[in-house]
Amino acid sequence: MTAPTLIACSHGTASNDGRRAIRSLVEQVRAILPNVPVREAFVDVEQPAVDAVVAEVAASGPAVVVPLLLSTGFHTRVDIARAVRPYPHVVAAPALGPHDLLALVLEDRLREVGLRSGDAVVLAAAGSSDPAAEGDVRRMGERVAELLHARVTVGFAAGAHPRIEAAVADARQKGARRVIAASYVLAPGHFAGVIANGGADLVTAPLAPDLRIAAVVAERYETARAALTATV
Repeated sequence: MTAPTLIACSHGTASNDGRRAIRSLVEQVRAILPNVPVREAFVDVEQPAVDAVVAEVAASGPAVVVPLLLSTGFHTRVDIARAVRPYPHVVAAPALGPHDLLALVLEDRLREVGLRSGDAVVLAAAGSSDPAAEGDVRRMGERVAELLHARVTVGFAAGAHPRIEAAVADARQKGARRVIAASYVLAPGHFAGVIANGGADLVTAPLAPDLRIAAVVAERYETARAALTATV
């Protein structure tokens, strides 16, 4: 029996570097799950759109949509949920974060830019007007703080407060000599640019591609696949 198709659904970006990063992440997922058909889909900017991909795949068998998105928000609650709703044999997995493996990736990105004792860290996320998304980011910040044994605050590029510039300024007002913005985005693109211009002394690279993120995607797929198998 063929495994349910994994539909890897990302936001979409006009950035060529961002597109390459997401494609590389999807290839890593394929390597981890060699017996699983994997399709790409998008909620904005790029094609094919998630609803079109779900409809095509659902015509021939079951599927699991895994959001290549770090937090719950409009795209998971509305776009992806709407795409899977007509098909009882298609389910959507949760967003990738918060997750301990993401915290480990963030730690490595911070070490790469030279994190040292006394630095203030702002977990800089894209942001969303959905309170659940803000909660996901704050929980992710708590995991990173526990891992680093340091205080980590959060800032958002849009949709929620504080904005990144305000979070950076607040860290300086509280005595930080250096402020590092930990980019909590998967790939280069619009929000990565906003984070880079948020006033921090150092800015980490986006998270993807990274085998640990691919492992989170695979974990989300397998958990949703098990639940799907139990119901169809």
